[in-house]
Amino acid sequence: MTTSSASAAPRTNGTTEGRPSTANEGTQTNGVSEPNAGNPRKEGVEEGRWLVESVLKDEKLNYPENTDSPIPFFHLLERLKTTHRAGWRRFGIDDCESISDHMYRMSLITMMAPASLTSKLDMAKCTRMALIHDMAEALVGDITPVDNVSKPEKSRRESETMDYICSKLLGKFNGGLNGQQVRDIWQEYEDSETEESKFVHDVDKVELISQMVEYERKHQGSMDLGEFTWVTKKILSAEVKSWSDELLLERLDLWKGFGKEPKWADGTKPQSKPAVS
Repeated sequence: MTTSSASAAPRTNGTTEGRPSTANEGTQTNGVSEPNAGNPRKEGVEEGRWLVESVLKDEKLNYPENTDSPIPFFHLLERLKTTHRAGWRRFGIDDCESISDHMYRMSLITMMAPASLTSKLDMAKCTRMALIHDMAEALVGDITPVDNVSKPEKSRRESETMDYICSKLLGKFNGGLNGQQVRDIWQEYEDSETEESKFVHDVDKVELISQMVEYERKHQGSMDLGEFTWVTKKILSAEVKSWSDELLLERLDLWKGFGKEPKWADGTKPQSKPAVS
């Protein structure tokens, strides 16, 4: 979950000026143009000096390399199950979702695409992309902009991690075909040029908004995560936008029930539900 710096103060009317400063443009959505990137050992790491080999050594990880078995890769994936999404933890949600939690729900959301999308997209690729797009965070971790790591540096770390995974762990399994496919799909998501990658970026954002509403409901009005609502303005497809609009209406009703006015990014607060004719 990439988050921007915490500089913008909320307006007194409950909205934030422009794009919220502590919510995320790679987001929890590594969904705008960059993947979620980071370092599980951020303190004292200088830009340009982060290396996959250093993480493996520091974390005492010993995955057999250049074998004809996928088992070392299976073991690396366990880290996606145990690494929490950093953006939520900044808000004090210590038992927050893991990276794999996020990717799993994204993959299922892609499977809910209506016919207007399935008729023109490779949906199997979209589901695979959702399951792969944050894979580098197994070693890179989930960094936020407050960690002062530049976008080019985050991209370098993630790209080198995917090279390690797909070449050293999967390069000799099945002739390297599976590893190359994983690497290609990850890169396609990063480049965000194909219609499939744009759809998965949209799904990344709507999954974030779903989780945002769920955490607010769980905390019964004591936690306002409205800074993240700005990502809904970046959703491109009308189909995913309709899901996002429904979630924001759900949030509006939720906070009415709490008797409070939450924060909304500019232009994201929905009108009341239209009357049923």
